[in-house]
Order: sequence, then structure tokens, then C-alpha cells
Amino acid sequence: MNGYNTLTERLQIRFPVIQAGMAGGATTPALVAAVSNAGGLGTLGAGYMSPQHIKEAIQKIKSLTDKPFAVNLFVPEAQVDVPCVQEPIQTQLASIRKRLHMAGGQEAGASEAVFDYDAYQRSFEEQLSVVIQEKVPVFSFTFGVPSPEMMHQLKSNGIVVIGTATHVKEAQILVAAGVDLVVAQGSEAGGHRGTFHGACEDSLVGTIALVPLIADHVSVPVIAAGGIMDGRGMAAAMALGAQGVQLGTAFLACEESGAHEAYKAAVLSSNERSTIVTRTFSGKLARGIVNDFIRQLQPHAEHVPPYPIMNQLTRDIRQEAARQSNPEYLSLWAGQAARLGRQTTAHDIVEKLIHRWQEVVHQMK
Repeated sequence: MNGYNTLTERLQIRFPVIQAGMAGGATTPALVAAVSNAGGLGTLGAGYMSPQHIKEAIQKIKSLTDKPFAVNLFVPEAQVDVPCVQEPIQTQLASIRKRLHMAGGQEAGASEAVFDYDAYQRSFEEQLSVVIQEKVPVFSFTFGVPSPEMMHQLKSNGIVVIGTATHVKEAQILVAAGVDLVVAQGSEAGGHRGTFHGACEDSLVGTIALVPLIADHVSVPVIAAGGIMDGRGMAAAMALGAQGVQLGTAFLACEESGAHEAYKAAVLSSNERSTIVTRTFSGKLARGIVNDFIRQLQPHAEHVPPYPIMNQLTRDIRQEAARQSNPEYLSLWAGQAARLGRQTTAHDIVEKLIHRWQEVVHQMK
């Protein structure tokens, strides 16, 4: 059993395994290339990267593999009014900055969020232009749907397009927009929720329920994501109607991962009760390991400004926490099955994943 199906044919990969595009530095060119060389599809999480850095990373990946790979970006959401940051949030962020001995201390907490939405939109357009110019084989996205013009550019350049859905309606919107494959992101998944139609809180559907629902309502291959860490999860997802699986947390602690060492340690020491879905770090619902930052901000969650405003407000704290190797103030995005993670190579993860998947399927016959 080699896993050959419509998905592997479209992506030109050996195994129906995709490494999730985790933004923030975890998906180094070495990790992306290693997964692709192992027969899966490596993905560069480029949502926070400048166009120039994306170009450099793509060229580095190309130097490390001749296999297909993907680049993942965040589609800008509808413009929101930039709110005045309410006092509880100002107070908590200032307290954290003081605790980290950051320059400015209490004064570092601004009373208003300064955010240029037009620049935000332009940045995405410039990022996407690099993907097209560099002829990246696969483009994946989350948080929304690219414009018809952008979709036309991608498709006319022969780029396979993957969108993320958290419920059936979103999957149908993505297919109508022209995506080639749909990721069904279950609520167990680590990191930001991909919800773009309706409230995130109403879209926390578990993977085992979501995959067959979406598979029954769309005409394109479905990729299961959320809580899948090994071949057992892969076998279950494929039995539910998925043609492939996407894993993120499984690769966080691997040797090629660019995740901070304190982040890796937190993932490896976590258990199934360690994570929470929260808006506190970025203003967008995301699943991560509970730490002091979340404990301090969560009681004031109703005052957290929306993404990307809050994400901008907390960036300096996250950067300083990384410099200090302090996991209590890092955004430790991880899925509910993180304790199944292992500290090994990306190639070994893919190899053992496929072996166990084949073994489970054989046992079920």
C-alpha cells in the first residue's frame, strides 16, 4: 500500500502526508525539504515573513529538494475598526512587560493600537506575488479566501491551491472559489483556527466528526487535520473519508524545526489537558499550551482587541520572552495530542508514520 490516490497525484507526492505551515519560524527550509524528501509535502509557514525573506526561504528549499513543497499564507480578513485598547488589557500587558524587565516598563503599554490595514493587505499581495514568481508547486492558505483575481493568477501558473475549513459551509465556499483540496481543521488542532465564515466559537468541531461531514459535501479531496500524530490517527482519518492528513504539532520538536528550545520542551512535557483555545495572544482563537501569559489575560478575554491588532500589541512581549528563553510568555501553539510528540528527525517521523499507518490498515483487514 503506497497511498496513491487523487491527492497524491495532484500534489505529485509519494505519501498522503502534509506538514502544516506553522508560521513563526518553526518551518525552516530544512524541515520543509526533509518532509518533501521523505515523500510527503513540506510547507513553509510564511504568514509573518517579509516578501524578501519568503523568496530567500523558497530558494533555500529548492536547493535542498527537487520534490514538491508548499507555502502557506494568511489571507487578510475584512477590515475592522481599530479599537482603543481597553484599560484591563493595557494594565495586564504593562505588568507583563515590567515582569520581563522590558524597556519602558509600564509606559510600554500603548492606549491605542496603531494599525495600517492597507499596508497589511499590500503585504499579503506582495507575499503572494513571490509565491507566483518563484513558481512554488503548492499554495495553501487560511483565515479566508483569496480574491477571484488572485485565484486566477495561481491557477493560471499551474499552482495547486489548498484552503482550510472548520465546517461544511466553509469547505463549500472554498470549492466554489476554485481550490483543489480542502483541509478539514478539527478543534483538536494546534495554532490558529482557520474559521472565516461565522463565529470561531461555533466552529469547534472535532476532527472525527468534521472529516466525514466535509468529505460528503465537497467534490475535491479532503485533508484531515487536528490531533493526528501517528499512523493510528492517519488510518482513522483515511477511514473517515480523508485522502490525506496534515500534521503540525508532530513536527514541532523535531531536529529540523526552528521552534525555540523552550517551546520544544513545553510541547514534549505537555499532556492532553495542557492546551486551551484562547484569543489572548493574537485576538484570534488559537489552541496552545497554557502558561502565565494566558492565565493573566484569559480573565479579561472579552476586552482583547481582534486579530491582527492584539497580535501586534503582544509581539514585543513574545520576542523578549524568546530572548530570555522564558516559555511563560511565548505563544506555545500545540494540538491536544502533543504528548505523542517525539524528538527525532522529520524523515523518521514520516517514515514511522507511514509504517504504522500501513500496519494498522493491514490489521483491520
